[in-house]
Amino acid sequence: MSNPKPVKRPRRLRTTETMRSLVRETKLDLNDLVNPFFVVNGEGVTEKIDSMPGVFRYSVDKLLAEIKIIYDLGIKAVLLFGIPAYKDAGGSSAYDSNEAVQRAAAAIKDRFPEIFVVTDVCLCEYTDHGHCGLVDEGRILNDQTVEILTRVALSHARAGADAVAPSDMMDGRVAAIRSALDREGYVEKAIISYAVKYASAFYGPFRDAAGSAPRFGDRRAYQMDPPNIREALKEALLDVEEAADIIMVKPALAYLDVIRAVRETVNCPVATYNVSGEYSMVKAAAANGWVDEQRIVFEQLIAMKRAGADLIFTYHAKEVARWLQQIS
Repeated sequence: MSNPKPVKRPRRLRTTETMRSLVRETKLDLNDLVNPFFVVNGEGVTEKIDSMPGVFRYSVDKLLAEIKIIYDLGIKAVLLFGIPAYKDAGGSSAYDSNEAVQRAAAAIKDRFPEIFVVTDVCLCEYTDHGHCGLVDEGRILNDQTVEILTRVALSHARAGADAVAPSDMMDGRVAAIRSALDREGYVEKAIISYAVKYASAFYGPFRDAAGSAPRFGDRRAYQMDPPNIREALKEALLDVEEAADIIMVKPALAYLDVIRAVRETVNCPVATYNVSGEYSMVKAAAANGWVDEQRIVFEQLIAMKRAGADLIFTYHAKEVARWLQQIS
């Protein structure tokens, strides 16, 4: 009598947590995470952001105390956004060496030299009209804006930033910034390009936090149209040609297919941004008891990794670090 055909049982590899961890295909660790911060002028400032529970605006002295906490937790990279002391049509405070981002970058590198400091390079927080570029009769000027962005990037590099991250979506700004950095001897400063940044509704809480909502119109003339993916690949390849070191896809959750497509197209690290709206929706649902916050955050971040992201910029970073400590 012949033996019965063996039953294939995939469940054998799911029987215990130890077994599941041994065969887990995608893993999340602290080296994957970049913690964004909002920096303001003054001293002793810790301002709550109502639309982003658990996220604050910090003056530089208070930021250093927060950096110490995440450093001790094992987070090794931060992203700095600035809320300036003044705004004008040209966004001149963005390249002011006495402004919050420049002072914060210098202070962090002095106190915590091992922390990798990334700075946002854009004008939306610094212009009185709230757009990411210079404006002429309602039009966003590309090439003139690139000149200003180059000045911003240089001011960040001089302050000690390890990488600059242009998020403006102007054409040609990566090449211009790379050339300027190299001319001034900053050949080792990296560029993390927001090559694929969609005109998304998920940015609402950020604009509240940074005071960067446009005073007129919207950003669809320069940020990407959400239905497009071939355009994303074109943007990514252009920025790689212009010497971007890392390519960013933003937002994350509604664009996992884009992350995967970019990962399969470019031969450099891919980052994604778990943006403010994604963060705040989880916080609101968790506060109402509708979701298990820890489980849903891990599930979302793992999805970004599984899609192909090497780095994840996320406001959940500190919480994730603590959860990972508890798990280990």
